[in-house]
Amino acid sequence: MKRLSLITMGLLVVTFTVFGCANHPWGPEWVTLIDGDKGLENWNRIGEANWRAEGGAIVADQGKGGYLVSKNSYKDFMIYAEFWAETDTNSGIFLRASDPNKVGADSSYEVNIWDIRPDPIYGTGAIVDFARVPVPAVYKAGGRWNTYQIVAKGAHLSVKLNDVVTVSTENGRFASGPFALQFGPGVKGVTGGVIKWRKVQIKTL
Repeated sequence: MKRLSLITMGLLVVTFTVFGCANHPWGPEWVTLIDGDKGLENWNRIGEANWRAEGGAIVADQGKGGYLVSKNSYKDFMIYAEFWAETDTNSGIFLRASDPNKVGADSSYEVNIWDIRPDPIYGTGAIVDFARVPVPAVYKAGGRWNTYQIVAKGAHLSVKLNDVVTVSTENGRFASGPFALQFGPGVKGVTGGVIKWRKVQIKTL
């Protein structure tokens, strides 16, 4: 009986190792920019957001808005990110920013995090102005930890939220540049909910 229990426990450990971490990227080709509460040294800050290390994540919840902008520029890449958002959080990942000092949807691809965006076609899971999500909203991030898996290869862009493809499109407007993490204002300019980044990794393609 004791031997059977040990075998069962061993199988449970193997099962967790194989399946519990199946979607987490690993390998020397992945560069980790945020890991728990470490990572602010890997970014340039613009704007007024109160970015800080807290509770095993990089967090912002106050200020008129701001960004963490990667110090390196990227052309073709994959991003893996773990984040926590509230229902009223306005955040996102901005890709290939053409002006790292003035990040926005008009100068980069914005993979949105905003469950209650006033125009929901570019809410959570969308690429603002380039790839819409269904309405009424079916992709939401508020109130839990989530993962984004983003691919940018040439003109091809695709986004997965929690392993579900939300958009896939072809667009060649922005060719390369840094990427940025956002803390944005809420609806009608009020302070939006918290954004927490627990893990951010990138792999060049």
